[in-house]
Amino acid sequence: MGKVRILGINVSNRGSVADLVQKVLTNYGCSIRTRLGLNEADDVHFGSGGLIILELTGDTGEWEKLLKDLKGIEGIEVNHMDFNRSV
Repeated sequence: MGKVRILGINVSNRGSVADLVQKVLTNYGCSIRTRLGLNEADDVHFGSGGLIILELTGDTGEWEKLLKDLKGIEGIEVNHMDFNRSV
């Protein structure tokens, strides 16, 4: 089955970087199999941060380009996990 990469994107100031993050994710849309967004919120108002979790698919070279582009955005933190699938 190949490699699987999970990206975790911690967005600390959604208001100022959301458009940049969305643009990068749109550019690499063919490499994103699953996207999950978790927003900081309580019963009264939305928070300024959030977490995006991505499952990547396809060309691993594109994964590296995506990671580089995301890390170039000030105000977010990006980490990843790689797995090898044999089944």
